[in-house]
Amino acid sequence: MDDGSAKKPNFFERVLSRLSNDTPENADEILEVLRAAAENEAVDSDTLQLLENVLDFGDMEVRDVMVTRSQMDVIKASDSIERIIAYIQETAHSRFPVIGEDKDEILGILHAKDLLRYFGQPEQFQLKQVLRPALFVPESKALNNVIKDFRTERNHMAIVIDEYGGVSGLITLEDVSEQIMGDIEDEFDLDDSEDQIFAINPERFRVNATTEIEDFNDYFKTDYSDEEADTIGGLVIQEFGRLPQRGEKIAIGKWLFTIARADARRLHVLLVTPNPV
Repeated sequence: MDDGSAKKPNFFERVLSRLSNDTPENADEILEVLRAAAENEAVDSDTLQLLENVLDFGDMEVRDVMVTRSQMDVIKASDSIERIIAYIQETAHSRFPVIGEDKDEILGILHAKDLLRYFGQPEQFQLKQVLRPALFVPESKALNNVIKDFRTERNHMAIVIDEYGGVSGLITLEDVSEQIMGDIEDEFDLDDSEDQIFAINPERFRVNATTEIEDFNDYFKTDYSDEEADTIGGLVIQEFGRLPQRGEKIAIGKWLFTIARADARRLHVLLVTPNPV
């Protein structure tokens, strides 16, 4: 007699059972089935990549995708509203940790949109009045649990702490989502239909890292050498002496280059502004 206690297969298991005569018993076997299905054109390549990312996601921790402490863009509690607005324009982020004496003293999170109410009346601005509580998570926390925290706390950013309670970095909802969905396009993404160089304003430019140095020189009236690098991204890597991470900056001549988008293999987009020095 069936007592109804048998666990019913979930949707994912039902799909897999249709692709294989034997039910996979672990993640590796699931991947084998999915790849075989892709070879038989039962699953397209995009779907296969998405499912592979989902399976990998279950083993990932915060430390695997966080922005490190040294790369955190923060605002100091003592900063004026003019300095804060300039920094927001420079980094183009929507949320910022606000610190006291150093990055271990997190006072809260500032949302750029909360500054709009002070437009035209900066004298009324008081930073502490617009701060939102910071969410803290340990480096070892599983990413799937971080998503639950973001949903519960209605937050898109969390401060990452190490085993001693010190701040080791931060993580955003976008960082987590990209582990499944791949890169999520934002204002720093360029597609094939757009120019390689895009003027955000007269002193701020979004530049595809694959822009030829010759084209960059023509646009910015510079004379960067293309003897050792063909692209502006290659030149920036050459100047760093390594592959830089998102948020890092380097001055080359009269221009300051900020890494706007990058992955573990290459640069994608650079933010170019006049070198203030």
